[in-house]
Amino acid sequence: SHLAMDSSRGAGSLGRVCSCLSHCGATKTLNLLPPGVCNLLNPAAIYANNEISLGDVEIYGFDYDYTLAQYSNLLHSMIFNTARDILIEQFKYPEGLGKYDYIPGFAIRGLHYDVQKSLLMKIDAFHYVQLGTAYRGLKPVPDEEVIELYGGTQHIPLYQMSDFYGKGPSLKQFMDIFSLPEMTLLSSVIDYFITHGIEFDQVHLYKDISDAIRDVHVKGVMYKWIEKDLEQYILHGDEIYAVLNRLVNHKKKLFLITNSPFSFVDKGMKHMVGKNWRDLFDMVIVQADKPNFFTDRRKPFRKLDDKGSLQWDKINQLEKGKIYKEGNLFDFLRLTGWRGSKVLYFGDHLYSDLADLMLRHGWRTGAIVPELETEIRIINTEQYMHSLTWQQALTGLLERMQMYQDAESKQVLLEWMKERQEIRSLTKNLFNPQFGSIFRTFHNPTYFSRRLVRFSDIYMASISCLLNYDVNFTFYPRRTPLQHEAPLWMDQLCTGCMKTPFLEEMVHIR
Repeated sequence: SHLAMDSSRGAGSLGRVCSCLSHCGATKTLNLLPPGVCNLLNPAAIYANNEISLGDVEIYGFDYDYTLAQYSNLLHSMIFNTARDILIEQFKYPEGLGKYDYIPGFAIRGLHYDVQKSLLMKIDAFHYVQLGTAYRGLKPVPDEEVIELYGGTQHIPLYQMSDFYGKGPSLKQFMDIFSLPEMTLLSSVIDYFITHGIEFDQVHLYKDISDAIRDVHVKGVMYKWIEKDLEQYILHGDEIYAVLNRLVNHKKKLFLITNSPFSFVDKGMKHMVGKNWRDLFDMVIVQADKPNFFTDRRKPFRKLDDKGSLQWDKINQLEKGKIYKEGNLFDFLRLTGWRGSKVLYFGDHLYSDLADLMLRHGWRTGAIVPELETEIRIINTEQYMHSLTWQQALTGLLERMQMYQDAESKQVLLEWMKERQEIRSLTKNLFNPQFGSIFRTFHNPTYFSRRLVRFSDIYMASISCLLNYDVNFTFYPRRTPLQHEAPLWMDQLCTGCMKTPFLEEMVHIR
């Protein structure tokens, strides 16, 4: 608590601060954390980017895969292995690739891939590469090489970045959960080629792997695995029934828009909800071809019979209990009249599910982010809180003490900067040793976080989180600090630069 007072005194105070900091370093795990600061966040909570009252919502819409149906991570290994075998058997890639297995926890969602440079990396909200998170194959690329590759900077120019749907001219962003095995396969193939000194065309390699992964989905291989063992692959089915049933009991209308085929959705919903699951929904649309469903007016709706066979009659109304294929949002809005903020739609893909609905049509949106549960549990640990608090303390000291430029002070500042960097790396590794948290770089929000805030009113780990709230609950986003408001917040309190009678209350502010 004396550090800030020392910093306001005359020359030589850096030495006293250094002495104090040395003592503080030995006892920081005991003294820096306010009481009760761990376990503040609830993994089953819903978090708000924008104020929204569920009492105003009359219609609830849902995606299917990874929204209503949460899948076991076993699926990732199956996708990886099958796509790897397609590369070997159909694309005639080296048989040595068969020795590579899926690596759980290698990649995280939201990463960018530079096709021409064969770099998989994490980029922050300001388009800067987070150093230490750039990989070519399965090995990290030195920071100096990354900076050199981008013309002496960590910054990626806007024209190279992904477009509205994460499909830029040279950078691709992996946004859905199904992309985890794709990123791992991409890295594994590059690792094999580099290790064996095999030259390859970066564009062809990326396209081949994308096509192999696509075949797993498009040809229905993945659907067959899940249908054969619904119990093993689908998680939390009983909670989905509870969510849907409660909404219907409170007179809410429900609809489903998914890219998956009817037979697959039907089996999964019967497993989770029961054979009469369609009675809960006012509208069910399958093979919708999102995101084109939201932007392309050309595809009309087609009706399916109870066996999933196509009907030929013209669709002039959308009937409750019927199944429809394809179509487009403009006809959907015209036929239902469901517009604006009375509609709340949930999905896991920020681009394909949510972006158009929020920005172009004014629907309220909810993002399903399964990784949130694990990340919050890490944030709630003492190890994370100790690391973060000590990092913030060092940052505050570096900012205040940088005016001391004598030789001894410069050495102390360099040591603090080195320790700060070590703590930042340690904190990153708590989430993922390669790429860290999907929500943050060292201190900035990630590009993924930026899109999450932009395209969703609320976000949560799973649909079942709705069970923790009343159907008329209003979500209020926390007031988070702008930089000019920062002295009122916790990072300044950590270095003792101000006293406040509201410490107990402020530790609860996120």
